[in-house]
Amino acid sequence: MQLRAIQRIAGGVVGLASVVSLPPLGFALYDRDGSAFAFLASFALTGGFGLLLWLTAGPVKADLRLREGFLVTTLSWVSVCATSALPFMLAPPYLGIADALFESTSGITTTGATVIAQLEGLPRSVLFYRQLLHFIGGMGIVILAVAILPMLRVGGLQLFRAEISGAVRDTKLTPRITETAKLLWMIYVGLTVACAAFYWLAGMSWFDAIGHAFSTVATAGFSTHDASIGHYDSPLIEAVAMLFMLLGAVNFSLHYLAWHRASTAPYRGDRELSLLLRVVLVAALVCTAALYLHGVYPSIAMALRHASFQVVAALTTTGFGTAAFQLWPGALPLLVILLSFSGGCAGSTTGGLKVRRLAVMLKVGVRELRQLIHPHAALVLRAAGRPIDEEAMRAVAGFIALYIAALVLFTIALASTGLDLVTAASAAAACINNLGPALGQAASHYAALTDAPIGILTLAMIVGRLEVFTLLVLLTPAFWRE
Repeated sequence: MQLRAIQRIAGGVVGLASVVSLPPLGFALYDRDGSAFAFLASFALTGGFGLLLWLTAGPVKADLRLREGFLVTTLSWVSVCATSALPFMLAPPYLGIADALFESTSGITTTGATVIAQLEGLPRSVLFYRQLLHFIGGMGIVILAVAILPMLRVGGLQLFRAEISGAVRDTKLTPRITETAKLLWMIYVGLTVACAAFYWLAGMSWFDAIGHAFSTVATAGFSTHDASIGHYDSPLIEAVAMLFMLLGAVNFSLHYLAWHRASTAPYRGDRELSLLLRVVLVAALVCTAALYLHGVYPSIAMALRHASFQVVAALTTTGFGTAAFQLWPGALPLLVILLSFSGGCAGSTTGGLKVRRLAVMLKVGVRELRQLIHPHAALVLRAAGRPIDEEAMRAVAGFIALYIAALVLFTIALASTGLDLVTAASAAAACINNLGPALGQAASHYAALTDAPIGILTLAMIVGRLEVFTLLVLLTPAFWRE
C-alpha cells in the first residue's frame, strides 16, 4: 500500500476544498453579516491541515493501483465532508457536530437533505456556501483534484475509475486522464453557466440563479428558499429546472460527443437516454392522471405541470419541489420515492442505481422467464446491439444486491433508533439514492431527527454517492493483503 502517495493526494484534495470557503467569505465581508470569522477560520484550518498532509508526505512519484484508488477516493470524500462542516458550526444556524456533518455531507454528496428548518433567515454567505458545496460535489472533488493538481505526480486513472461510474469509467475521452477530467469539468461548468443565465432570464435574481444552477446541474436539491422551486410559482422557471436536471442526468460523454461533433446525433442514438426519457414520460402521465382524477388540481394542465416537475426531480435524484408530494393521495408519494432508485444515466451526476443497470436486470429477468418456457434455448442478451457478457451481468446483479442489502440495513438501523417505519424506510432510500426529501418526519426537512438517525443517514449518503462498492471493498480482509 503506497501510503505516502495516498497521504499526499488526500492533503491536496483537502487543501483544495478549503478554497470553497473564500467566495462565501466575500459575501460575509460585503454584507457584514457577522459570519466572516467562520469562513476565514474554516479556510485557515482546512487549508492548514491539507498543507500539513501534503508536506509531511514528501515528494512522491508512483502509479496508483486500483486498490489505492478506492482508498484515497473514500478518504477524500470523508475528509472533505468533515472539514466542510466547520462553517455550519461557527456561523448561523450554529449547528451541532452531527447536524453540521449531515448538512455538509448532504451538500458534497448532492443529496439535498437538510436539517435547517428555516432558510430565509440565514445570511447570504451561508446560503451561497450550501449551494457551492453542491457544485463541487456534482462532478466530484476527486475528479477536480486530478484535473487541476497534476503536480501530485501520481497516476490519476485509478482515482478516475473509483470515482466515475458507467460508460466513462473505462473509456477515456482523451488520451490523458487529466485532460479527460478537465474536459468533463469544462462541460459541467458550461452547463452551470448556461443554467444560471436561463434562470435569470426566467425571473430569478442573479444570486438565486447562480445558487440554483449549482444545485440543478449537479442534480442536488439545496435551495435558497424553504419552498424550493415552488417559491417562485413560475412555469417558466420550472421548465428551465426540468431541462437542466435532465441534462445533468445524461451521460457526460454524450455531452462531449455532441459538442465535439456539433450534432445531436449522440443523444438521439443513445438507448439509455431514450429509456430514461420514456420512463419520465410514462411516470409523468400516470401521476398526472392520478392527481387530476383525485381532484388534487382543478385542471389537467395544472396536474401535468406539477406531476412532470416532481417526476423529473425524483428520477434525476435532484429533490427540488413545487408541491408537497408527500401529501398526494394513494401510492403517489411512494412512487416518487421509488423513482429515485432509477436515477439517471451512467456517467451522470445523479444518484440511484442508474437506468443502465436496471435495464440489464430487467433483461436478465425476462431471459430467465423465457428459459423456463424453452429450457434448451440459447438466449443471448443484447444492449445497444451488442451481446452482454455473463461477467457484466454478474457485476450488475452483485451491485444491486449489495445496494438493496445496504438499504435494508440502514432502514433497520433507523427503526432501531425509534423512528416509525415510514420515516425510516423512506429516509434511508432518500439518502442512499441521494434524493433528499423523504416521507413521515423527514417530509420537509430532517430537523426533527436526533443525532443517532442523523449519523446513520450521513453514512448512507456517502455509501450511496460512492456507489456501495467503493466503500465496502475497504471492509474486506483481502483488500488489505499485499
